[in-house]
Amino acid sequence: MRVAPKVTLTDEQRATLRRWSRGRTTPTRLVRRARIVLLAAEGKQNIEIAEQLGIERTIVGRWRRRFVTRGLSGLEKDASRGGRPADTALARKIVEHTTQCEPPSATHWSTTSLANVLGTSPSTVSRVWRANGLKPHLVRCIPRRQGIDRND
Repeated sequence: MRVAPKVTLTDEQRATLRRWSRGRTTPTRLVRRARIVLLAAEGKQNIEIAEQLGIERTIVGRWRRRFVTRGLSGLEKDASRGGRPADTALARKIVEHTTQCEPPSATHWSTTSLANVLGTSPSTVSRVWRANGLKPHLVRCIPRRQGIDRND
């Protein structure tokens, strides 16, 4: 049987972990990690902590080991970041098509029509429009003309 590494905390570490575990604006991942370490410092086993927090035992073991080896900075790593990185090239393409290209037989782009042309989902188009303040249904598109430089 493997024995989980013992977790000992300084007063400063304990105060920081308590603040993280109670913080309303603290990322959820960091709250869970802080709770794991606080319970481990009380001498609880991984199985007990997992049952109490409603998570897998392997997750408890991972964060216990990471705290023992790296300290508080090991818990903070990637705590607020989640999901796939943003595709900025696709976002640029969506903005460019929305503002520079006129849709076939329509006055403005819809999320579905633009998504079909660019091979993405309507929710992605909508998300990019919101992030860039675009409202194609309120403004008519300006078609791009070849050979004309708009900077003149």
